[in-house]
Formats: sequence, structure tokens, C-alpha cells
Amino acid sequence: MTSPANQWRGDRGRSAGFTLIELLIVITILGLAMALIAEHGPLRSAALVGKGAASDLAGGLREARARAIAENRPVSLALDVAAHWWRIDDQASKPLPADFTITVLTTKGEVRSEQVAGIRFEPDGSSTGGRIALSDGQRTFDIDVDWLTGNVRVTHE
Repeated sequence: MTSPANQWRGDRGRSAGFTLIELLIVITILGLAMALIAEHGPLRSAALVGKGAASDLAGGLREARARAIAENRPVSLALDVAAHWWRIDDQASKPLPADFTITVLTTKGEVRSEQVAGIRFEPDGSSTGGRIALSDGQRTFDIDVDWLTGNVRVTHE
């Protein structure tokens, strides 16, 4: 009569585990998969790039509003639509994706040149307001700044 342990293991009579050949095959397959992934680089989509850029720019607008309130002085965010960058006051500029078209709708007083526009936040939290659109032809990310409250909102079309 066989014991329950032998019935579970079957009649093979060997202990459970992997052979060296099985382990080498698995390691080889994993190595090939890693080589394919490394060759193509990280997966990126235009939607993720656009969403990231819109979120980053919206964060910059929120930072400008917070600084205006905290420092009790007007703070501006400048946006260069031709060179694809933005910056808060005299800080270092931050890039935007070059393959996205940028349009800015703001008050006439905040248009500094044909390619540079701005949105100014006041110490009470209000702003000049406006809309910034990032578009790659297939999708558009709109960043709206409310003039009365200075609140920033990102929408996707």
C-alpha cells in the first residue's frame, strides 16, 4: 500500500523541483525579452506626453498663484509659444514638447510679443485669466485659469 505522500507525488519517486536545463531555458527567454525591451526604449505615447506637459504647466500656474499670495506681490508665468518653454518670473525656463502646438488666450496687457504671453496672479489670488491649449493634431489639452479666483483646471478633448 502506498502512503498519501507517495500518491500525491505520483510514482515518479523523485522530489519536486526544476532541473538545470529548465532554469537555463527560462533565464534565456527572460534575457531575450529584456534585450527586446532595451532595444526599443521605454514605451511613450503622445497622449501621455501631452498629459504630462499639461499637468506640469498647470502645476507651474498653481505655483505662481501660491507665490503671489505668500509673497503678497504679483507673480507672472511667461509662456513662449515659438520656443516651447514657460517660466515663473525670472526662474529658469522649463521646456514643453516640441511636437505640440501651443495657443494662448489671455488679456491684451499680458501679450509681451508675438510669441510670448503671460498670465499674472495677484496677491489676493485672482489673475488675468486665460486659456492655454496644447495640441498635437489628434488631441488637445486645455489649461483654464479663472480670472476671479485664479483656479487652474486641465481638460482633455
